[in-house]
Amino acid sequence: MADRRAVLIPGRGYDTRAPLFVYIGEALRRAGSDTHEIGWQVPPDLGADRAAPWVAEQVAPALGESTDLLVGKSLGTFAAPLAADRGIRAVWLTPLLTRADVADALGRATEPFLLVGGTSDQVWDGGVARRLTPHVLEIPDADHSLMVPGPLAASAEVLGRVCTAVEDFLR
Repeated sequence: MADRRAVLIPGRGYDTRAPLFVYIGEALRRAGSDTHEIGWQVPPDLGADRAAPWVAEQVAPALGESTDLLVGKSLGTFAAPLAADRGIRAVWLTPLLTRADVADALGRATEPFLLVGGTSDQVWDGGVARRLTPHVLEIPDADHSLMVPGPLAASAEVLGRVCTAVEDFLR
């Protein structure tokens, strides 16, 4: 059993069986981490006012003493206060940077974190990202799913770039 443990936190409609998590999970295993995948059913009426406490309720029980990395997508970035409060490194995929509570929690982080987003994602703010951390991967024209226009091979290439950024961050 590995001494390190990563917790994978899904988004609202992007669970941990989706491509980003599958490949990042493999990168984590190759780096010697165990992974714990959170599965959830987001309440259909979950509004922005209740999202942060709801995500915290889902994620906090999964955090153990050996948890040294969180990987969260979109809605999962409401776990940023947990990472900041517990001193846990993180990878945030399409983080909700336009939300002050998420950006504030990221600003309180004492451990490094990687932010990954696309310029065609309405919740991404590249300027905020670069102010918060030197670890930023910004994909031109990528949407909230990190898909880009054109042939699907271009979006597959984006997946590869995200994997490389995560592998570099883990080193």
